[in-house]
Amino acid sequence: MAQEFVNCKIQSGKVVVFIKPTCPYCRETQEILSQLPFKQGLLEFVDITATNNTSAIQDYLQQLTGARTVPRVFIGKDSIGGCSDLISMQQTGELMTRLKQIGALQL
Repeated sequence: MAQEFVNCKIQSGKVVVFIKPTCPYCRETQEILSQLPFKQGLLEFVDITATNNTSAIQDYLQQLTGARTVPRVFIGKDSIGGCSDLISMQQTGELMTRLKQIGALQL
């Protein structure tokens, strides 16, 4: 169940972030990404606490990405890591490059 839940969210051409609403790093990630000009429907925040499978989802995210902590950020089908990884990518310009490559932004 957790595997299908995660896999159906991760799609090429879309940014998906698995979050917990009480997590400060998740909120920071949401603030950073929400300021960017995403096309409608191509940025999704998935609250894993809204499911009854939070732990199983985190276990599967660990299998998939090497970490079970949130946020887990996916650009297309690629995991880029968490909040600090997102900030690093933003500072180097790589974030905008990757988002343009998958066609997620309104330019």
